[in-house]
Amino acid sequence: MLSPSQLEIDQEVFHQLPQEEQNDFIRILEETKRLEAERKIEFYKPYPKQKLFHDLGRTKRERAIRAANQIGKTLAAGCETTYHLTGEYPAWWQGKRFERPTRGIAGSKTGELTRKGVQRILVGEPTDEKQWGTGTIPKDCLLTWSRKAGVPDALDSIVVKHISGGQSVLYFNSYDQGREKWQAETVDFVWFDEEPPEDIYFEGITRTNRVLGPVYLTLTPLLGMSKVVARFMAEESEDRAEVNIVLDDATFYTPEERKQIADSYPEHERDCRTKGIPIMGSGLVFPIAEEEIKVKAFPIPPHWAQIGGLDFGYDHPTAATKLAWDRDTDTIYVTAAYKRRGADIKMDSPTATHASALKPWGDWLPWAWPHDGGKHDPGSGKALANQYREHGLNMLVESNNLSFTFPNGTTGVEAGVLEMLDRMQTGRWKVFEHLIGYFEEMRMYHRKDGRIVLLFDDLISSSRYALMCLRFASVSPRMHRKRKHRRRDGMVV
Repeated sequence: MLSPSQLEIDQEVFHQLPQEEQNDFIRILEETKRLEAERKIEFYKPYPKQKLFHDLGRTKRERAIRAANQIGKTLAAGCETTYHLTGEYPAWWQGKRFERPTRGIAGSKTGELTRKGVQRILVGEPTDEKQWGTGTIPKDCLLTWSRKAGVPDALDSIVVKHISGGQSVLYFNSYDQGREKWQAETVDFVWFDEEPPEDIYFEGITRTNRVLGPVYLTLTPLLGMSKVVARFMAEESEDRAEVNIVLDDATFYTPEERKQIADSYPEHERDCRTKGIPIMGSGLVFPIAEEEIKVKAFPIPPHWAQIGGLDFGYDHPTAATKLAWDRDTDTIYVTAAYKRRGADIKMDSPTATHASALKPWGDWLPWAWPHDGGKHDPGSGKALANQYREHGLNMLVESNNLSFTFPNGTTGVEAGVLEMLDRMQTGRWKVFEHLIGYFEEMRMYHRKDGRIVLLFDDLISSSRYALMCLRFASVSPRMHRKRKHRRRDGMVV
């Protein structure tokens, strides 16, 4: 029985109560603590990013939480797994639902890590069988289990009572068992805790093909921009989504605790472990601290020249950026960004939608574009650049991609990238701080085997096109009108 010192009541007041009331109070508190331990799932209240992850399950078959360490990503997936196994969905739930008992697979890199992570979250402390039933799966729902051979205290599967009266089954697998272990019967859902090898990931998807059930992944991308990570970050699909959770999103930490946590990591891992940014190491194309190029947005002086860059989307999003050029200091500012997939546009002409979103930047604004804009669209038979012209954008006459040579005699992608890097290092390339998507691409832009990986680079590429055509940048017509008026009567209106 709990002692009075453990009660949330003033000790003097407690001792003044009659003995019978003291005993009742202790019994109530013990029962409350038992329920908190054995019905832990009822106390799960997701913070906004966790709830977004759950909500996306209603429309997205593949989901990922790409996140910092210790911010509740495994807990979120564990609670969702529990809902699917028990059928006891909370009132706030707007995600995927099963109205029948389910079969699922959950696992991590090794049997030990599966035990320490997935099993501990779902079942309870692995080394103390008396605590099995104090995880997210309620104790009265945990019916039976089978143990895994070769890994102490590890489980191979569990049977869970479903609200319908039936029974759900969950299998615990690990990546080091190989793909064959994942070639099980059809299941309703799969949970990968930490990043799996590509072949195992696709085997997990295959196991859910018959029911098109959810496949969800929780990871901190310490392996860098792998194929599985790139699937979520760089490959567009209407059936796939990721939620990036950074340390600042974890509302249960104080600002002081967040700083202490961040400072505890080595510098080369800090962004990965606090922001979920894949480790790129020496492969980063722009190894620049974001704070060095971020600036608050401000009104662009009318005498500054401006230009837009447009990256056409085929199997990736269409992206655009707007640059402003302060000739006096030779500093370029990225002031606006746009990025959208054609597949997200429910109409026959994505080009018209993109153009209408960009025209408010200024119908006078010159637009740089890559050489593939000269290709003819199969549907209309017209070159993409001409389509944008017809929709009112001031497209430059020629594509820029290989038509410009920098002063050092170089051309092409490397030339533009090196010019951007030089400007960043010398304080002559700035980006408005609210352009979050631009900074996300900078964090991912990397080299592999010495060559730039052309993935997740749409905004970066559009700004590079604009930079390579900077000589065509123009001031707004309003500035031209003022100059003409000044020449006529010496006054500015």
